[in-house]
Amino acid sequence: MKEQITKRMQRARAIAAAGGLEQAMASGAIPRRIDLRLSEIVILGLLRQGVTRFIGTFGHGSTDMGEVLRAYEAAGLVRTYGVRHETEAVHAATALRWVTGEKAAVFTSIGPGALHALAGSLAPASNGIGVWFLLGDETTEDEGPNMQQIPGSAHGGFFRLFSAMGSTYQLHTPGAVSTALRRGLNTTDHPFRPGPFFLLLPMNIQPVVVKNFNLDELPHTPPPPLGPAADGGRYARAAEAIVRAEKVVVKIGGGARLAGKEIETLLERADGVAVTSPLVSGIIPFDHPRNMTVGGSKGSISGNFAMEEADLLIAIGTRFVCQSDSSRTGYPKVRQVININGDVDSANHYGKSISFIGDISQTLTQLNEALEKMTKPVGNTPSPWRVACRAKRREWDAFRRARYDCPRLYDEVWKREVLTQPAAIKTATDWARANDVPTFFDAGDVQANGFQIVEDDCLGRTFNETGASYMGFAVSALLATAASAKPFYAMALSGDGSFTMNPQILIDGVAHGATGVILLLDNRRMAAISGLQTAQYGTDYATSDSVAVDYIAWAKSIAGVAAFDGGDAPQTLIQALDRAKRHKGLSLIHVPVYYGDNPLGGMGVFGRWNVGNWCADTQALRHEIGL
Repeated sequence: MKEQITKRMQRARAIAAAGGLEQAMASGAIPRRIDLRLSEIVILGLLRQGVTRFIGTFGHGSTDMGEVLRAYEAAGLVRTYGVRHETEAVHAATALRWVTGEKAAVFTSIGPGALHALAGSLAPASNGIGVWFLLGDETTEDEGPNMQQIPGSAHGGFFRLFSAMGSTYQLHTPGAVSTALRRGLNTTDHPFRPGPFFLLLPMNIQPVVVKNFNLDELPHTPPPPLGPAADGGRYARAAEAIVRAEKVVVKIGGGARLAGKEIETLLERADGVAVTSPLVSGIIPFDHPRNMTVGGSKGSISGNFAMEEADLLIAIGTRFVCQSDSSRTGYPKVRQVININGDVDSANHYGKSISFIGDISQTLTQLNEALEKMTKPVGNTPSPWRVACRAKRREWDAFRRARYDCPRLYDEVWKREVLTQPAAIKTATDWARANDVPTFFDAGDVQANGFQIVEDDCLGRTFNETGASYMGFAVSALLATAASAKPFYAMALSGDGSFTMNPQILIDGVAHGATGVILLLDNRRMAAISGLQTAQYGTDYATSDSVAVDYIAWAKSIAGVAAFDGGDAPQTLIQALDRAKRHKGLSLIHVPVYYGDNPLGGMGVFGRWNVGNWCADTQALRHEIGL
């Protein structure tokens, strides 16, 4: 064993000295065929794919993998971040890939740790983010139940469980490692719908030595991108439908992240208006004259008006989450859909669709060319549709402004005037934009108010995890500021409920050098659900408590964390944010916020949703629309 460790350390140093695995193989610094433990083959395979960050929690199901990572980190090839909760690790890896494009792998033991990671994988799965998972699994010789495996005699319990979430491979046979690594590369670097890949590593297989392994078997070329959607007359038919329509709405989903320029061209040539999803805030500037902002069950006055009144929908890169299209009732007057997506199911979600399956940017380019042949440039006189939408956008802007002009309200819990969430979020996000600070939003009322408020002028300012709405995502995401090859400063907006789901970031952030601020908006409840309960049944239930928490003292109890009182006015909050940014590390700002029935205390709800006692009416409307 000691000899194996020595050879591994020498191998890792040789790879580093050569400038990387490819260079080491090409120069002969390491032989192409070599005896390797399976755990090391996996790490080398990930290294060849550009995965250099490993985040997670070691346990008895992952000690061999940990020993390999120790050697490779000592040589400067990888960085390992041991954290205090596997879900936190998933959120950090997701945020790292989302913000910077850098790849990461989450590692866990067998049992509860793996299940924590499985739960957290909802976030990358829902938002289309490629993340590797290296998970301990039960041994393959079935000598008896392994501690922390799923109880029972059925074989492959974890494989069946993880397969329900996404692409999964149990590395039962060491010789299949190259196939497993290829499947993972295909999933995490998928050209239009990346996601989590779960590699189950049986504990007795990890230390197996694979004799004379050929390093050339390690895959490294990602799947090629799609081209534009096939024609077959579709582009002409779509262009003709757009020209005939009087009220065109363009719904922009997360899959359209890279198509902002083409979308702006489409809006002009189609004389349409845009409704955005929270995932693509800034894909066209907030102040763009055709931007009606967000729409859906927690949309905006202008966004929902455009959806309700449109007669033609151009859906781009969207998977039609219930809140995004009001549980399939968001377009009651649409009689023709043009759906552009890389995914077959999403592209054919609605009936009455002309579907385009292919790369979104390239497909839009061809559609724009077809439109240019049929339409004249839009003149200075706006169409009635554009006039009506702009009027609703002005109404929405006035609605928002009224809330910002009333930043404080008396709150029964705090027994004094405190900031409203709209005022606090507006102040903080304006500050973040002015200081070029990317912002993560946690789930709940903070998230819903947030995507109605942010005024992004470009992509990359706001990361709103609305796919899974995972409580604790934003604060955990701050670990990405330290894991990145180019460290950055970020802000996490979190409610008290979300923060207490994942408070370990206060420790892990200091341990690994995170730089950012947690803006904790405290109303002593899960306000999003309290509000929903009240709207549906007239009262809230079991979504609040009377326990007072001194979050500032909590944060200050951890060496290296700075904590500040955000006060009860926009000016005091800005002062606290400035102080936090001057701190070289992680900080927390506590802001008591209003909860109550005063309409100026929130951003309102303008859509439908298939939840609770609204289901019957929403479903009936959906079937009546028949789209």
